[in-house]
Amino acid sequence: MGIAKKFLLAAGVALMFTGPAGADVPESERPIIAPLHNWTGAQISTTVAGEILRRMGYDVEYVAVSALAAAQGIADGEITYSLELWDNNLGDLYPVLIEEGDIVDIGDLGLDAREGWLYPLHVEEECPGLPAWEAFLDCHEIFATAETMPNGRFLDYPSEWRSRGGDLIREQDLPFDVVPAGSEGTMIAELNSAMDRQAPLVMMFWAPHWVLSVHETGWIDMPEDLVNQYSLHKPRIFKVVWPGIHDEWPVAARFLENFTLANGPQEIMMDLIDNQQQDLIEVTNQWLDNNVDVWQPMVDAAMAGS
Repeated sequence: MGIAKKFLLAAGVALMFTGPAGADVPESERPIIAPLHNWTGAQISTTVAGEILRRMGYDVEYVAVSALAAAQGIADGEITYSLELWDNNLGDLYPVLIEEGDIVDIGDLGLDAREGWLYPLHVEEECPGLPAWEAFLDCHEIFATAETMPNGRFLDYPSEWRSRGGDLIREQDLPFDVVPAGSEGTMIAELNSAMDRQAPLVMMFWAPHWVLSVHETGWIDMPEDLVNQYSLHKPRIFKVVWPGIHDEWPVAARFLENFTLANGPQEIMMDLIDNQQQDLIEVTNQWLDNNVDVWQPMVDAAMAGS
């Protein structure tokens, strides 16, 4: 698979880095290729790790590619790693490639995640039975627009993401019309607008996300059988790598296995990038400068061979 839309962000300086066990990096002069998926959280996870690798002396290049499109690239070695994959939004592609040994699952990222149907808390004034499922269905007309009436309007993920919420509505014949968002930014803009206008809105959404720290929101209590049927359970967020990384860049491989990121730091960086329009690479490096004690032990362990 060729990588279209390849670009560099802030050229890294290749330095020889010798760790406590005397390991010299980079072990290979080839660049490590890191994907920027089409949501901010994954871009942060990718660049936090990527900028640490650059500080270790590796040449890291970033490419713009969706999570699903990246799968075969990782298997082929054209992309080196992906650090924020949500197991309930991938279908069968990654599990099959992992089972066949073409991609290696290297463990959880560390985010405490949830996903479901989100609404602004003020909607409970018009539908006081919320967040109960039956009350939500009975109140569907408050979510209607001129285009969807008498059905409610359900704001779904962008069309290139997996439409599990939309599938549930269509297959269960619920009284809602599914409207895909144009992007993550569109979803945030719609939520901001609904809050400003005190208007009804129901949408597919996820946590962690900075916008949840500035708006009061609720989650629809969905029946357990539907949660399981449509993979709307608490997601696992995990990391994968190209199998060849262990031979070509063994220290980098150990670092990525050790690498974790918590909700708090990610949400802080999301706010700066999405809400304050600051640069992804600059925000990432500022956080790294201020939190050496968080990430340096991960590097030390990788250099020591653990």
